[in-house]
Amino acid sequence: HDAARGEVGVVAERGHDDEAAAHAERHDQRLLLVWVHDPAQDEATAWGFRRMGQHRRRFLAETLQDLNTSLQALGQHLVLLRGRAQEVLPSLARRVNASAIYCEDIAAPEEQAQVQALKQSLTLQAAGVKVRTVWQSSLLEPDALPFAVADMPQVFTSFRQRIENAGLQPQPPLAAPQSLPQSPDLAPLQERAQELHWIENPFKLLQMPEEDAGDAKQRGFKSAALTGGESHGLTHLKNYLTPPWPDRYKQTRNALQGQHTSSHWSPWLATGAVSARTIWAALHGYEQAHGANDGTYWLWFELLWRDNFRFLHLQHGRQLYAARGLSNLPRPKHFPKDFQRWCDGNTGEPIVDAGMRELASTGYTSNRMRQIVASYLVHDLACDWRAGAAWFESQLIDFDIYSNQGNWLYVSGRGTDPRQGRRFNPTKQTQDHDPQGRYRKVWLGGSV
Repeated sequence: HDAARGEVGVVAERGHDDEAAAHAERHDQRLLLVWVHDPAQDEATAWGFRRMGQHRRRFLAETLQDLNTSLQALGQHLVLLRGRAQEVLPSLARRVNASAIYCEDIAAPEEQAQVQALKQSLTLQAAGVKVRTVWQSSLLEPDALPFAVADMPQVFTSFRQRIENAGLQPQPPLAAPQSLPQSPDLAPLQERAQELHWIENPFKLLQMPEEDAGDAKQRGFKSAALTGGESHGLTHLKNYLTPPWPDRYKQTRNALQGQHTSSHWSPWLATGAVSARTIWAALHGYEQAHGANDGTYWLWFELLWRDNFRFLHLQHGRQLYAARGLSNLPRPKHFPKDFQRWCDGNTGEPIVDAGMRELASTGYTSNRMRQIVASYLVHDLACDWRAGAAWFESQLIDFDIYSNQGNWLYVSGRGTDPRQGRRFNPTKQTQDHDPQGRYRKVWLGGSV
């Protein structure tokens, strides 16, 4: 599914436009909907911090809770398991006499390895159970591109122009199901809940290991506008696609703050709560009703960027995770003390520190600010870009493996950008985007 690295399930985090669930619905008389939280997400990274921080956990738990509410209205139930997929799913498959496990095909090394481990485990523990992966998170289908993925242009501008010149349009999203196949009898499973590592409450499932019984979703600051789940995402989509916000997108997208300066679609896209095709269909409807303009075109432009990062994974795979990336640059250096100051928002560069403190406080910061702080880590502090990518993975409520990896490679000059690195001058960025110091005052306090 779309929600997070290290986790495999049989559905996306939504009811609409879910290819995997649609395949399962067509081919099986019974359907058990499962979401698995891998304990690896609770462990420390090689850089010394937890892989999934509190804000991602909160947003993801809200997403699962919202999904389960939607499923219950259709007579279904979401089973939440804790454990490695190759260990917990074969046991569950045996108990319900499953014939197949459906999950999203994610073209990243760790996710591919998980699926292979699951297949091997099923061969030993539940022979006959097939794993069927479904590609479903992109706007455009890889097979529909006007070129083979292996021959995809390396520069985004060429990629976009080839698609637009071919007149390629996304497929319409699948409608939300009006009914679902019944689940197997859950009573025998519930009796063995501890054995199966079944946890009913998503907030309990995603609770930090050291947390007490307090409600994890109440910890830390959060923006009331960004609540996880399909219902909240679709409401946000509808509210944003109201004049004049989409029309102004190109002019306001680089603002550092403001509820409608950007679309803020990324958290629901990242968790799979709202699909790219659903967003495109709604955007296209807006253009038909109110007219197309630079703002609406630029929203399409950004969705294509998101697709480009996905298809780069199909093209390059594991090489995108190497220290050198796609470049011939030397291995990056790293300075742990400087990196920690960056994480803490204590570098002494006010615009950078403000952005890092916003990220730590909310699990979110604007795209422009992400470019500023990423550039500062790589080009000014000369730290390893992979450490920065890992910190973003831990903190961001809209963490998406494809976009996160692609953007860090882009800024560091180790991706497909022909300029081989994007340094954002902090002084100029401050003058351009926070000349009166309003953003810095919010996150640094005092006078700026």
